[in-house]
Amino acid sequence: MYASKTTHTVPPADHRLEVVADEPALLALAERLAQEPLVALDTESNSLYAYRERVCLIQFSVPGVDYLVDPLSLRDLTPLQPIFESETVEKVVHAADYDLMVLRRDFGFVTRHIFDTMWAARVLGWPKVGLGDILNSLFGVSLNKRYQRYNWGKRPLDPKALRYAWMDSHYLLPLREIQLKELRETGRLEEAREIFTYLAQTASELQPDKVDHRFWRIKGGQRLSLEDQCRLYQLYLWRERTAEALDRPPMKVLSNALLVSLVHVRPRSRQELFDAGLSAGQVRRFGSQLLKLFRDTQLPDLPAHTPSVHHDDVTQMRFEALRSWRREIAWLRGVDPDVILPNAVLWQLAAHPPVDREALAQIPGIGPWRLRTYGADLLQLIHQPAQGRRTA
Repeated sequence: MYASKTTHTVPPADHRLEVVADEPALLALAERLAQEPLVALDTESNSLYAYRERVCLIQFSVPGVDYLVDPLSLRDLTPLQPIFESETVEKVVHAADYDLMVLRRDFGFVTRHIFDTMWAARVLGWPKVGLGDILNSLFGVSLNKRYQRYNWGKRPLDPKALRYAWMDSHYLLPLREIQLKELRETGRLEEAREIFTYLAQTASELQPDKVDHRFWRIKGGQRLSLEDQCRLYQLYLWRERTAEALDRPPMKVLSNALLVSLVHVRPRSRQELFDAGLSAGQVRRFGSQLLKLFRDTQLPDLPAHTPSVHHDDVTQMRFEALRSWRREIAWLRGVDPDVILPNAVLWQLAAHPPVDREALAQIPGIGPWRLRTYGADLLQLIHQPAQGRRTA
């Protein structure tokens, strides 16, 4: 449960906020962070406003100082690399997977040794784990939701946006202290540490989706005829080119639902574009191009499907047995099922069942705590379906 609420709506008197936008300030920051055992971390990107998203702000907080690093004003962030890779500087992040992925994508940073305050909340079974909910409950702080959709790529930044960015990282260190105390008191600290380690290992390996892979995830596209799928792909490629030229997210050109609707309607006139659901502004801006596309009889070849994994019956049976076991354990503990084990680990166990505890310990995501706590159950479960199949 949450601790009792306190009120921290303004910075303390000795608090400083520093914007890091030149090389000397960056070098000074790297030197300061290297001396700290704990550093709060957050990022802001322009995913809602650009075709190719990029990190536009990196926030660091240490006792007494919050730093806002402006990557758009700096040519090289390499001086910060040792901080991210350090095993002695703990990076405190909320919902780390996205931040670590974009930091790896844009700057090549591989982040080690983290404390994820969202996952700590989940391990503890807190009722709400969003940062806004937690800050409001613990510190009496309300984040302005308007800035969740702010264009962090524009300059100069609104002072109110800077305050939002400051608050995103400023409270992570005191939040960690509250969670650390509760994790120790409940005996869940070792479990949380294992999850943090696994998260850091996997999140830095995440890659942004490829264009063709995103095409095959358009809802309704798989049910179209082959010709209509080719037409949908033609529209999809047009949208990618248009979005790139306009430097805006593809969904802000036309939504996936509108692409599918256009395929169904096959418009031949501006009125039929309206019938497909386009707004007046979209018809005015893109109508001529879209009508020309539908007059074109040369359709592109479809891209290859995203590679998918097909599991045999025994593997599927193992997975279902593991998932049922996980659901029961999660209910007894009062946490979400993936706190017990993520799906990726369940599939690994089901598809490549380890023969003993030593082999089980080699599975990514199975650390000493999970091995000690769940090892016997897992070994029994993953071999039951196969045994039952052989003796049927």
